Amino acid sequence: MEFFNGIFSIHGVSFLLVSVLTIAALGYLLGRITIKGVSLGTAGVFITALLYGCLFYDKLSEEINASFVTNSLKIIDNLGLILFVTAVGFIAGPNFFGNFKKNFKSYVLLAIIIILSGGLACAGCILIGRNFTSLPNDEFTAMLTGILSGSLTSTPGFSAAKDAVVTEELQSVVSVGYAIAYIFGVIGVVLFVQLIPKFTKADMKKERELLAGGDSKKKASSNEKLIEMDDFGIMPFALAAVLGIAVGAFKFGNFSLSTTGGCLLVSLIFGHFGRIGKISITPKDSTLKVFRELGLMFFLIGAGVSGGAKFVTYFEAVYFLYGIIMTVVPMLAGYLFAKYVLKLSLLNNLGSITGGMTSTPALGTLISTAGTENVASAYAATYPVALISIVLVSQFMVLLFK
Repeated sequence: MEFFNGIFSIHGVSFLLVSVLTIAALGYLLGRITIKGVSLGTAGVFITALLYGCLFYDKLSEEINASFVTNSLKIIDNLGLILFVTAVGFIAGPNFFGNFKKNFKSYVLLAIIIILSGGLACAGCILIGRNFTSLPNDEFTAMLTGILSGSLTSTPGFSAAKDAVVTEELQSVVSVGYAIAYIFGVIGVVLFVQLIPKFTKADMKKERELLAGGDSKKKASSNEKLIEMDDFGIMPFALAAVLGIAVGAFKFGNFSLSTTGGCLLVSLIFGHFGRIGKISITPKDSTLKVFRELGLMFFLIGAGVSGGAKFVTYFEAVYFLYGIIMTVVPMLAGYLFAKYVLKLSLLNNLGSITGGMTSTPALGTLISTAGTENVASAYAATYPVALISIVLVSQFMVLLFK
């Protein structure tokens, strides 16, 4: 115990840095464990972060400063999301618009099917569950609406649900539901995109060829030497992120693209054009891969530690069950609809599922499982539609069942 007390005596910023690096190291070790070909991958970082939050968050807040810890975790979370989504946009950009034009109706329809299925599952759980809960109707509705946004790992949906309720107490209930459901919301989709190729005995080489065939946009070969702003392409990456944050902050009534949507949109455009005159606006591939993984790691650590802090206090098994239902139902509905109605190839299907479920961790896992980053195009195509849909559905749930 003296050892831990000694560690907590370290200056706040230094301790948080040590914590982040420790969670990352242990999380990747956990994610590396493979059982029958299935592993948690980067989601192992999320599990480690949750455990850390359960065990040390209160102590950390007492010894340092609760608001400092909360704000620091938000910075880590948001920085990670910006790095990850901006990298994904750049990676998907060259193929995105051709792929989206070809499958526009499929992507829009699939995203709507996924979110509506989640909304219907939430409505069913509210109608049945309120007969067996001691919570008042408004609190139970707030709890399950928070669970819906957590099941779909949707921060914009979470924010929309909080805005829709009228009191700070109900906003806290929404936050609890989000934290409880977020766990399976991450792990469930991560495992799904690994298990489906195994269950279907997919030939991944053939699936990669199907994904690339006809959709990829090859850059025209040119001997023209473009001006690079720096050796790694960090300048255009940072510029896209800054513009994305600005675009995401712009509100259309009560709706905004959020930081995630704004960064994704701008980086897609940068990645598509690749240049402004003779100036290159495309980072190096190696830079994008590092930022993508680093961003995902930071995002999972920030979200995991915060969720773990609330998990023990508010957890009830039935809420976790509701979360499983609201993750599995839209995921399966989307997969079956894409396979049998839209006739999408497996990797296009799974990439669309990660976007429709707004699951950035699952996209990272799918890229590793598929052995190609082209799946990011399908994610990027369904994500914006899903983003708008979950915001509307979350607000509708609160208004319908208040």
